Amino acid sequence: MIRFLIHILINLATAAIGLLLAGWIVPGVVLQPTGFVVAVVVFALAQGVLGPFVFNVARQYASAILGGIGLVTTLIALVIASMFDGGLEISGFMAWVGATLLVWIVTALGGWILGWLFITRRLGKGKGSKVAQ
Repeated sequence: MIRFLIHILINLATAAIGLLLAGWIVPGVVLQPTGFVVAVVVFALAQGVLGPFVFNVARQYASAILGGIGLVTTLIALVIASMFDGGLEISGFMAWVGATLLVWIVTALGGWILGWLFITRRLGKGKGSKVAQ
């Protein structure tokens, strides 16, 4: 249960960081402070739910794009998050491309790094110390 909660917190944190960076770096991406939390939650939820679905669809019908599942999932999650007014607005083709790439890189690397840091290192030590007793 603790691992599950840590995964949720990591996904929310990396989504927030990715969206903030996209808003600061990518022209055409605008984040409204009033809807930022909603945009982060909707994005993280959409990405978490859509990941396995997109993977299964791609595996069945378009196995050539299996390597790009993270990018496709990130793009779809950005589209869904931008549908909610007052949070995330993306305008222009290059803004969509830039935001997708930047948010995907941040969420992927952040997920790996934070997952290793909090789950493998921190919780792994607790398990090792229990076995040694």
